[in-house]
Amino acid sequence: MKRYFNFDLHQTSYRQELLAGATTFVTMAYIIIVNPAILAAAGIPREATVTATILAAAFGTLMMGVYAKRPFAVAPLMGENAFIAFTVVTVLGYSWQSALAAVFISGVLFIVLTLVRLRTYLAQAIPMSLKHSFAVGIGLFLAFIGLNETGIVTLGVAGAPVRMGDIRSASVLLAVLAFLLTTWFIIKRVRAAIILGILIVTALSFALDITPLPETLVSMPASLAPIALQLDFNGLLRWGMFPVIFTVFMMVFVDTLATLFGLSSRANLLDANGNLPGIEKPMLTDAAATSVAALLGTTTTGAYIESAAGIEAGGRTGFTSVVVAALFVLALFFGPLLVAIPAHAYAPSLIIVGLLMLEPIKRIPFDDYTELVPAFVTIVLMVFTFNIGIGMTAGFVVYPLLKLLTGRRREVSGGMWILAGLSLLFFVLAPH
Repeated sequence: MKRYFNFDLHQTSYRQELLAGATTFVTMAYIIIVNPAILAAAGIPREATVTATILAAAFGTLMMGVYAKRPFAVAPLMGENAFIAFTVVTVLGYSWQSALAAVFISGVLFIVLTLVRLRTYLAQAIPMSLKHSFAVGIGLFLAFIGLNETGIVTLGVAGAPVRMGDIRSASVLLAVLAFLLTTWFIIKRVRAAIILGILIVTALSFALDITPLPETLVSMPASLAPIALQLDFNGLLRWGMFPVIFTVFMMVFVDTLATLFGLSSRANLLDANGNLPGIEKPMLTDAAATSVAALLGTTTTGAYIESAAGIEAGGRTGFTSVVVAALFVLALFFGPLLVAIPAHAYAPSLIIVGLLMLEPIKRIPFDDYTELVPAFVTIVLMVFTFNIGIGMTAGFVVYPLLKLLTGRRREVSGGMWILAGLSLLFFVLAPH
């Protein structure tokens, strides 16, 4: 097995990969509860969606580990689930069955485009400055998520959309402790720094009665019968569904690209040209997982940015993903215990990982505004729109536009012009 996952090449071990997998899982286990809660707004039965969420994550992550051999976990994507629940179903009035059919079609399209290598062609067309900006933007995005989930930063008011949380509350104080403790572990080069910080603060939270202990440790998974294979393809025949399918397609396309490049940059998996060797395999994985997720009864899946926590813990091979997938399977029966880990225990690790992902900003050319401005637009819009896809598509538009206006259009590849055109179409067609 060591040879299959190339442990020697990546200078890793079973212990290191197990630790990384556990770290990734703990930081993203919230999706087991959050995804069903969001999709419930669309009328999708919550209990069945919990099972679908876990199975979709287990399938995609296992495929990422065994087939793609990358330390990236896969699960239903935040943002895309909200788009389906609140925009497609609640605002536009389509049924959730039609929405899931749109997700399935998007997955099939991704499979075809990956097999003909069009996605690879477009990925390789992205300039280095934008690839570096993806890692930086995702890092700040993770940090912002962590700050918000811990309560250190909360929603504000008109004119001041965010503000400091209640720093005197026990949960926020524990989050600060988790941040400082994990940072100290990292400075001391403790390999299990992130997972240790999470476990220690979780134990403290239970001991101080800040977080209630789960009422039960074991539960049987709910049946998938109410939601599995409930796709309504007849609803796709209306013209109004085209923008929905295209929007789902673009959101997943750009989210996946940004996440793959951002995580690979942190894991030192990119080659000298900034490309991810064998990128077709992780792309085909997220495409297949998206199609399977729709059949199971949940929304679009993709590589999770929280995988950066596992990478920081030393995850370098697909065995990390195999561990995450196994933990998702266990979650089918031990869900109450696993999701009892409070946000103020795991979210500080996202802040730290976000900090560590800022390193590529040094490689963005600050002396060339045609490279710097698109990178800046990508980063700030990723964070301040709370949407990775918006930042990427904006960068795809601004980059060739500035090159054109400054007489440097020869520096823009054909693939980049295609991405710019798709991104413009996205802004025009996306339902708001």
